[in-house]
Amino acid sequence: MDNRQAVGSWLSGPRAAMEDAGADLGYRGEQLGLPQEGPNSIARPGRRIGALAVDWGLSVLIAYGLITQGDSPATSNWALLVFFVLSVLTVGTVGFTPGKRIFGIRVVSLETGAVNPLRALLRSVLLCLAVPALVWDRDGRGLHDRLARTVEVRI
Repeated sequence: MDNRQAVGSWLSGPRAAMEDAGADLGYRGEQLGLPQEGPNSIARPGRRIGALAVDWGLSVLIAYGLITQGDSPATSNWALLVFFVLSVLTVGTVGFTPGKRIFGIRVVSLETGAVNPLRALLRSVLLCLAVPALVWDRDGRGLHDRLARTVEVRI
């Protein structure tokens, strides 16, 4: 392997490096019994980040409306609380937040398909901690989804 191949595999990420080494990782969601493309396939990171941005923006707007002083630190604390409540209520009832709906994503339970409120609560607490959402498995699920036994799929 020359330097160009080594740099190319590094830039492509660990998944590409593993595949170059001969490991067959399959597609994202294969181990979960999900299709590779189309409805019910794993939601891609771009969609998920877009949905998160919409939900966070909505939460900031609501928090700013609740705080009349416009104090920035207080607004961000309120925004996190609004984001948490929005996530628990919407994911626990209809399976998606406003941002997820706009980007064509829903959250489903691996066992039943529907996310119950307790599972949505656990998922939302871990999501608000941020670190679990930044640790992904080979299927692209965050640690918050793994612990809550949920997955974000395309609608």
